[in-house]
Amino acid sequence: MISELVVDVQPKEVTIAVLEDKKLVELQQEAQDESFAVGNIYLGRVKKLMPALNAAFVDVGHKKDAFLHYLDLGVEFNSITYFQKFVSDKKKIPQLQKMKLQRIIEKEGTISDVLKVGQEILVQIAKEPISTKGPRLTAEISFAGRFMVLIPFIDRVSVSQKIMSREERARLRQLIQSIKPKNFGVIIRTNAEGKRVAELDAELKNLLKKWEDNIVKLQKAKAPSLIFEETGRTVALLRDIFNPSFEQIHVNDKNVTKEISEYVSIIAPDKKNVVKPYNGALPILDNFGVTKQIKSLFGKTVTFKNGAYLIIEHTEALHVIDVNSGNRNKSSLGQEDSAYMVNVAAAEEIARQLRLRDMGGIIVVDFIDMNKGEHRNNLLTKMQEFMEKDRARHNILPLSKFGLMQITRQRVRPEMEVATSEICPTCFGKGKIKSSILFTDTLEGKIDYLANKLKVKKFVLHIHPYVAAYIQQGLFSLKYKWKKKYSVGMKIVPNQKLGFLQYAFYDKDGNEIDLKEEIEMK
Repeated sequence: MISELVVDVQPKEVTIAVLEDKKLVELQQEAQDESFAVGNIYLGRVKKLMPALNAAFVDVGHKKDAFLHYLDLGVEFNSITYFQKFVSDKKKIPQLQKMKLQRIIEKEGTISDVLKVGQEILVQIAKEPISTKGPRLTAEISFAGRFMVLIPFIDRVSVSQKIMSREERARLRQLIQSIKPKNFGVIIRTNAEGKRVAELDAELKNLLKKWEDNIVKLQKAKAPSLIFEETGRTVALLRDIFNPSFEQIHVNDKNVTKEISEYVSIIAPDKKNVVKPYNGALPILDNFGVTKQIKSLFGKTVTFKNGAYLIIEHTEALHVIDVNSGNRNKSSLGQEDSAYMVNVAAAEEIARQLRLRDMGGIIVVDFIDMNKGEHRNNLLTKMQEFMEKDRARHNILPLSKFGLMQITRQRVRPEMEVATSEICPTCFGKGKIKSSILFTDTLEGKIDYLANKLKVKKFVLHIHPYVAAYIQQGLFSLKYKWKKKYSVGMKIVPNQKLGFLQYAFYDKDGNEIDLKEEIEMK
């Protein structure tokens, strides 16, 4: 299997697409000014205690107060609070290695015994704001790397259960125990298996530096304020999913290309050449077939093999997926075998959709009814196999007697939603439009306005691929005539994101030139 990463950096948002054998399996879209991401650390202030919930609401700067449960304080919360008193002394930076850890808090304790309203506490985002809810917090601070997770105030080493070899587990535990400082805990991740001392030591030093840099910020901070911002989304995604099967990482931005190249050079020096800057004329997502896949995969109805399709419905905490055979017709197979084949193909597509949309909570799948117990058991096994690539924690239950499969999947970010329907770009939903045959006249009017009023002599015009083909057809095309008539340097880019009669002008630096409908109507 060949894995590729396509990164589309735009002024307002960054889109990251993961392709496996050219098929889209993961999609992340984040605004450039995105905040309150998982992993960010804040100095917050307790706003309200909720004894009935054994929790507190904490102000971290979000419009909704963040939620912190007693069990998320961490057993070493007293040590964190004690350490914060030393941080307030701005003359010197306290050394955690020299501090004596305080007694752990009671697991069955109450929130009012530990916190009080107005208290400043160091917290980390555990779950991003979703719908009407604020962020979910933890007071157990951690710094994630590719090979390990560093946890201050805990003096122990744990090893991922996915590392099966006893010898390797013992080697890693002994190695980390010998190089880590006192009063720091480490969770060794699966990726650390087989890694050399130098690689692990380098990452541990990098994570310790992050902690030390944050202490300096904490000394000057006033609640609520951001203390540590998680690595850029692109690099954070790479950290979790990067593996030797990555053949290409395509990026359309120089700065992000450099950032990713530096990161890959550190974690996998032999793979540093996989990062490729993209300078093509087409939008990067169009060039790699991502836009078309997004349009076909994010609707309510998703087709897969031989006419079969899924219907996906969403609620606040529950997702329902209905499997339909459609007009599929396999005369050589009986009803039972045909249903089994459709269900297996549906299970593969459902596993892909869960990753792609980042659907979390409870997912109920209504498969086509099967009578044979063997088929029902095999379907569960197949579903588990297809979900192995999913990095989110999940649990899959066997089919119920009604043919329903229940899946629970960890949700830490809002579900990915992409609108696949398009509002009419010329009437904006009003139902009346200008004659489409006059669209080229409209474009010529815009070019005239750009060249003669705004004095823009070089620009790029993004239009629907069908319109682009029409404008550029023939030796003496409309594009050729316009360039000659208005003495402009014009480049046409077919853009699959645009509607049939939509257009966008960009200057030579890639900034959009705002030509609103009002200009056209004057």
